Amino acid sequence: MLSRVADSLFWLGRYIERAENYARFIEVNFNLSLDLPPGIKEQWKPLITITGDIAIYESLYGQKYSREEVIRFLTFDKDYENSILQSIEKARENARIIRESISREAWENLNNLYFYVKNAANRRVWTKDDPREFFENVKNRIHILYGLAYHTESRTEGWYFNNLGQYLERADKTSRILDVKYHILLPSVSEIGTPIDYLHWAALLKSIGAFNAYKHVYGRIAPEFVLEFSLLNNYFPRSALFCISAADKCLREISGNFSNRGFYNITEKKLGALRSELEYTDVQEIIDFGVHEYMDQFQSKLNKISNVIYEQYFEIVPNFTSQQTAEE
Repeated sequence: MLSRVADSLFWLGRYIERAENYARFIEVNFNLSLDLPPGIKEQWKPLITITGDIAIYESLYGQKYSREEVIRFLTFDKDYENSILQSIEKARENARIIRESISREAWENLNNLYFYVKNAANRRVWTKDDPREFFENVKNRIHILYGLAYHTESRTEGWYFNNLGQYLERADKTSRILDVKYHILLPSVSEIGTPIDYLHWAALLKSIGAFNAYKHVYGRIAPEFVLEFSLLNNYFPRSALFCISAADKCLREISGNFSNRGFYNITEKKLGALRSELEYTDVQEIIDFGVHEYMDQFQSKLNKISNVIYEQYFEIVPNFTSQQTAEE
């Protein structure tokens, strides 16, 4: 497969997953703001913290983190390259470039999604008192896109590059929202175990689509159980371990390394090492190490893995052949 095609499919997966995550984060935080007791201030800054783009936000909006401005920034701002609108626009452009590599059904759904979000921007959805219907529709349309792709696209290298991007993006966002809860929203001692603390943990689970799945496994909400489920669960498709394991399988399908032993290249080595680390870690070790420190380290490793994926598969290296004269 050509590197440019693989690159476009990889980023198509990342951009679509990023847009879906942002839509879910905003919807959940909006619901949380409605559930908070009277007198408790809404918290919208943590959503910007999750993205790691506080500097960009403050350069555009200052240090005022109102509901309207945060939603506008994360969803429709053309000056923010990771907004939902920009992510879907970039996903559409990548899909257009490699149009022959995706199914007609998936392309049409993505194209319709782009115009839906663009029209919502023109209608200034962020100014509405209750914009949740829009974010619910974005999520549902992306889930339909995933379903169409699953049932209409061949399991070729392109499929695995697309899924590789999707799973790495998902792992990154799961780790970031956990980091925000522990590092930014960590309550005072007097608030631990209170209804407000419960609301925040429930919102975290809903932000990664895990609330019902978690309740089936643990029943009651406890911080250490939430951390364990979100990071180390083998079966939940948004846990860090599940995502990294799925990404590792994608790499092995691409390289043809089906033995599940060892590695064929540096990319498999680094991703396999991160998978093994998660497989052989327990939640108490993470807590003892420091949740924020562990999340920071995890995100750094993901960034390095993304870099080696680029170097291994996408970077075009000039191939100059040395030519000699006949006399030589």
